[in-house]
Amino acid sequence: MNRKLYKSNQNKMIAGVCGGLGEFFDVDPTLIRLLWVIFALAAGSGLLVYIASAIIIPEG
Repeated sequence: MNRKLYKSNQNKMIAGVCGGLGEFFDVDPTLIRLLWVIFALAAGSGLLVYIASAIIIPEG
């Protein structure tokens, strides 16, 4: 089983990062988005990590 992480084209809101993570881990992308917002508000660096992920993760 050789899976690769890609940005989602179907579950895309902003850049497709959360949709891609949801597809990769077989989890609802809404849950990933919610966790990402909580991380951004709690740690403060969530927005930077999201932007870096949008740049690093390839298109699907």
